[in-house]
Amino acid sequence: MDAEVIVVGAGPAGLTLAGELRLAGADVILLEKLSRPTGESRGLGFTARTMEIFDQRGLLSRFGDVEISNVGHFGGLPVDFGLLDGAHQAAKTIPQSQTEAVLEAWAGDLGTDLRRGHEVVSVDDDGTRVTAGVRGPGGEYELTARYLVGCDGGRSAVRKLGGFDFPGTPATMEMFLADVKGLDLEPRMIGETLPGGMVMVGPLPGGVTRLIVCERGTPPQRRTEAPSYDEVAAAWKRLTGTDISQGDPVWVSSFGDATRQVTEYRRGRIFLAGDSAHVHLPAGGQGMNASIQDAVNLGWKLGAVVRGHAPETLLDSYHDERHPVGERLMLNTRAQGLLFLSGSEMQPLRDVFRELIAYDPVARHLAGMVSGLEIRYAIAAGTHPLLGRRMPHLELVDDAGGKTSSTQALHAGRGVLLDLAGNAELRRRADGWRDRVDIVTAGPHGLPGDSPLADTGAILIRPDGYVAWAAPGCHDDLPTALHRWFGADRRSRRSSTSEE
Repeated sequence: MDAEVIVVGAGPAGLTLAGELRLAGADVILLEKLSRPTGESRGLGFTARTMEIFDQRGLLSRFGDVEISNVGHFGGLPVDFGLLDGAHQAAKTIPQSQTEAVLEAWAGDLGTDLRRGHEVVSVDDDGTRVTAGVRGPGGEYELTARYLVGCDGGRSAVRKLGGFDFPGTPATMEMFLADVKGLDLEPRMIGETLPGGMVMVGPLPGGVTRLIVCERGTPPQRRTEAPSYDEVAAAWKRLTGTDISQGDPVWVSSFGDATRQVTEYRRGRIFLAGDSAHVHLPAGGQGMNASIQDAVNLGWKLGAVVRGHAPETLLDSYHDERHPVGERLMLNTRAQGLLFLSGSEMQPLRDVFRELIAYDPVARHLAGMVSGLEIRYAIAAGTHPLLGRRMPHLELVDDAGGKTSSTQALHAGRGVLLDLAGNAELRRRADGWRDRVDIVTAGPHGLPGDSPLADTGAILIRPDGYVAWAAPGCHDDLPTALHRWFGADRRSRRSSTSEE
């Protein structure tokens, strides 16, 4: 075979997945049909959960100075995201092109074979391997791999070639997105609802202004080329009465409000991640973030299977965990679209929502939904409040006074067992998994009394940062949890191999 995994699409999901697979030791070929990055940035910044993911991989420093903010919205109504727990708030004004450049450099440093200008034109899964027909600069050729993952966007070729069902609702309107120089407009960072639609204005570095124009009653179009800036300026004038035709467009794009999700994230040896698996209104900038989180969930699992550390059944948990997250993403973006883009008939509901958001529990709930911090996987049964949730940042100090953290412990993309109580017997029981799980013995530093980690003796963290086991409070014992998520221990594998 040419690789253990072929990843199609070098956007945020594909680049993240390639890096995660390389951390796990898998051979990866990453195919991208574009010969070079477009430089366009539909997404700006990333949510608090994605900030945590990048920090867990040691990537935040590559972005330079990151402007953070706790200002957000739900359907155009302001929400205080500062009510959420965690070390991070959302990053603002970082263009998607920069995020992709950071991820590409990281994946390249790890040894990813990235091939630009190579388009997948056929996919065949024979049950033992996947064969991809590829059209490249030198002509057509074939690649084979154990698995193939489509990360190739909302019009995914892999999704179509793989026969995935993609139900949902079609677009009802067309909207414009443009980065423009030479404009002096008042910022409307979370958008403004107008009689004819909605407009949003955000200042970007370098004298660039980000415009979003949503005019009700505009029928959706399937364009083969980007709309002209004249169309954007005309729609802006109809909505606001202001002439912006003097602006100098950097780039212009259009999008719709279609909402669709595949019925299965895996078919045999073919997987989908990111926009290939779900499309929706880009409300709250959730698309890129959900895509990156799909990739982080799948990457370590696929890497463990191809390296022989875990059984193939582990891969079923990817759909089981991420499909419900996608469903909830569809729910909240459709709700936001109704609040944001509907006419005056929706104003009573907006007014009620505005009153409700003033209550901290409501604001916290909506902020958690949009940020991804509310996600809880059905990982294990028990009473510990962190089971199935992301591991919060925890400062640690070992017996010698050395300092580390739960975040730093995840840099290598391996499982982590935190022994917070100096339990030698616990570490002995985990010894058979040391080739896949790092054991860290240290005590928490500066832990507040109301922390969900208070009185916790040990925590098992998956490579994606989610808590798989905790003591006390988990119904399974530690070896059972280790076996479920990281496969058989070394001694059992050696014994099985010698018997064969």
